[in-house]
Amino acid sequence: MYAPPESESLALATAASQGLERHMLCWLCEDGWRDVLRAAQPQHRIALKLWQDQDWPAVVRRLDIGAQPDEVCLGLPLPPDEDTGEKVRIALRVQAAHIARMSPAVQLQAAIRSSGPWKQALTAMERDAEALDLRVYGSLAMQALTGLLYLSPTSDIDILFHPRGRRQLTEGVALLSRHAAHLPLDGEIVFPGGQAVSWKEWSMAMAHPAKVMVKQLHSVRLADTASLMATLEDV
Repeated sequence: MYAPPESESLALATAASQGLERHMLCWLCEDGWRDVLRAAQPQHRIALKLWQDQDWPAVVRRLDIGAQPDEVCLGLPLPPDEDTGEKVRIALRVQAAHIARMSPAVQLQAAIRSSGPWKQALTAMERDAEALDLRVYGSLAMQALTGLLYLSPTSDIDILFHPRGRRQLTEGVALLSRHAAHLPLDGEIVFPGGQAVSWKEWSMAMAHPAKVMVKQLHSVRLADTASLMATLEDV
């Protein structure tokens, strides 16, 4: 089961100064779980109690309309129902002070052992990635974090990619495009400030110029690719 190394864990003050991003992981303190369970719908309480007992994290999601400045919006996706395949996602809203610790999204390398039939192909991609810090969210990340069964034959492998410069952006998109021939890859490029764009949408916009949808913690908007490219170093 995945556990972030000490170097990965972020102190709350550090995370606050750098800014929360979607897909970050948050572990709640005892007071946070008390408030979550008090507000929970009855059908969710068993799952939430399991998360508390196992000390599993929730995932940062886009802020709700009306969320207070001292609140963080989290999501807790449950494994698909064994019989129906239904996916339940529990939306949480917690006090920032009730977050015990935070971590970036799960590193791809750490999640590979939980990837089932995609283990060999993901290992090859991770080796090919070299200096790229690829991370995962979605089903693969939750399976790595909890050990519960999230992946199915129809699951996507959701990759997060934070390019440091324009060359790395080009190299990363090319790598994902190559390996998408053997893997059900999806996911996002994350530009500075947590500006996330589907890497597939970005690739299409490079071939056929168009605006792309940008998702951030506070908003969703359309932007041209040049404005996003300008946020990267010219290296």
